[in-house]
Amino acid sequence: MTIDIHTHIMPENLPRWSHKFGYGGFIHLEHHKPGCARMMKDDDFFREIQANCWSPEVRMGEMDPQDVQVQVLSTIPVLFNYWAKDDDALDTSMFLNDHISEVVERYPKRFAGLATIPMQSAKHSVKELERCMSSLQMRGIEIGSNVNDLNLHEPQFYPIWEAAEALGACVFIHPWNMMGSGKMSRYWLPWLVGMPAETSRAICSMIFGGVFEKFPNLKVAFAHGGGSFPMTIGRIEHGYQVRPDLCAIDNQVNPRDYLGKFYLDTLVHDEKVLQYLIDLFGANRIAVGSDYPFPLGEDVAGQLVKQMPLDTQTKKMLLEGSALDWLGCDRSVFL
Repeated sequence: MTIDIHTHIMPENLPRWSHKFGYGGFIHLEHHKPGCARMMKDDDFFREIQANCWSPEVRMGEMDPQDVQVQVLSTIPVLFNYWAKDDDALDTSMFLNDHISEVVERYPKRFAGLATIPMQSAKHSVKELERCMSSLQMRGIEIGSNVNDLNLHEPQFYPIWEAAEALGACVFIHPWNMMGSGKMSRYWLPWLVGMPAETSRAICSMIFGGVFEKFPNLKVAFAHGGGSFPMTIGRIEHGYQVRPDLCAIDNQVNPRDYLGKFYLDTLVHDEKVLQYLIDLFGANRIAVGSDYPFPLGEDVAGQLVKQMPLDTQTKKMLLEGSALDWLGCDRSVFL
C-alpha cells in the first residue's frame, strides 16, 4: 500500500477565535462559493483552499485514482497559533485535534491522525499530547521547525520530548515562520528558500543541542526530504570538526552519526535527490510525503518512488514500511 505521511487538513468551519479571545491574528474561513474558501488572517487574505482541504470524502475520491490507501492527517502550520496566549492556543489545538480524530474515527482504514499542541506551553502541550494519544487514539504530533523563533533544543521543550518518547508518539516537524521572510518577500522565496533552511535549522538544533542523545527513542520525521540538511551535511560535519568550540558545546557526537536515526519524507521532486537520500539515510528511514493538497506538493503521492528503477523491497519500504515503523503500527491496522 501507499501511505502518505505528509498531508494537511482543517475543519470546514472555524470559530472566529478573535471574537472569543478579544485579539487578532487567527485564521478564519470565508466560504465564497461551493467547494472553495478563503483563508483569512483577520482582514488579510492568506490562501485559497478547496473542499479537499476539509472534506474526507473529497480526499478519498482523489486518493483512490492515485492508488493512495492511507493519509496521515496533520493541521496546516499557519494554525499552530504558537504566538497566542497559552490557554487560547490550547483551545484552538483541542478544536483542531477533535476534528482530525473524528475524521479518523469515521474512516479508520484510510486515515491516521497527528495532533497539534501549544508548544509555547510545555504544561499544556503535555496535557494535550496525553489526551490525544489516549482518548483520541492519535499516532503522534506535528510541530513547527521553531517556536516563536526558539530552536527545538531549548530545555523548555524537554518535557514534551520526554512525554512523546514515553507515549510512543511519533513527531512530524514541518517548517513554518520561515527565517528571513521579511527580507525576501518576492518570488515566493520564503517557500522556495526559507522552508528548506527552516528544516535544516530544526535538524541541526536537535543534533547539536543533544535532543537525540537525551531522548534516544524519540521517533522524529522531517518534512520536505529534510530540507537543505542532507545537501549540506558535509559542510555541517566540517564545521563540527574545525570549530568544536562553537558547534560541539552541548553534544560531542559527529552530526553524520545521526544519519538514519530520524526519518524524512520523499518530497524532493527529483529522482537523483531521492536516490541520494536513500543512499545517505537508508530506505527504512524515508517515507512517502506529498504535502497534499497544496501546490508545492507532489501531484500524485508516491509517483516519484514508483517511477524510479528501484528494487521491489526498497519501493515497499518507501511506500509503506518506513511509515508503519514511524507510526508504530502494523499494516493490518489499515486492511
